[in-house]
Amino acid sequence: MILNYLASDWNNLDKSWQDFFATSCSGILEKIDQQLSIIANNSTIYPPQGKIFNSLSGLSLKQIKVIIIGQDPYHGENEANGLAFAVDEKIKLPPSLRNIFKELILEYNPILTNFDGSLLEYWKSQGVLLLNSTLTVIKDQANSLAKIGWQTVTDAIITIISQENKNCVFILWGNYARNKKPLIDTNKHLILEGVHPSPLSANRGFFGCNHFKLANEYFEKYGLSTIDWLKQ
Repeated sequence: MILNYLASDWNNLDKSWQDFFATSCSGILEKIDQQLSIIANNSTIYPPQGKIFNSLSGLSLKQIKVIIIGQDPYHGENEANGLAFAVDEKIKLPPSLRNIFKELILEYNPILTNFDGSLLEYWKSQGVLLLNSTLTVIKDQANSLAKIGWQTVTDAIITIISQENKNCVFILWGNYARNKKPLIDTNKHLILEGVHPSPLSANRGFFGCNHFKLANEYFEKYGLSTIDWLKQ
């Protein structure tokens, strides 16, 4: 597969993902790559090159245990880092991420509550895939690259995880993520769904959803290692 704009991102992928994309998504990835190369001539694209596939980099297919699905990257300067809902350390927390941390506090009542964006990188190291459905966005233009084909790629990612892995937990917050349910084999995996952590909806059921604890209870049921959500 010959890629230009996405070349550095491709090189960061585990071989299991390179092989999967080469056999299942090569045509659409080449088209996305061509479009991004053109768009980049006149616009700033987030996340930066090298971080577009950050959610997958360092993770093989078989290492993935939890899948949290977002819509598209943050479009503000220095915010998007390739992980759904996450920002880098020392970057101001977006409202949805603040609410995710509030839910963690409600569930675990930790001694330390001053979380930052690096906590989600720690989740990733344990097999948590923080996957946006669209992997790129134009600066200051939310959802601006939703129609260049990314959903075909990310739907394929969700589908192959459902097919090849067992006893994963899929966390679907909001209607957009919940629409991915048909891609998931409910006989093999647990789906946790609820409202989005956005300030517009969090008070309508996100707070108190207990999804982090429920995920670990599921893993314990099957004798699997749990996720350390708090890094404490």
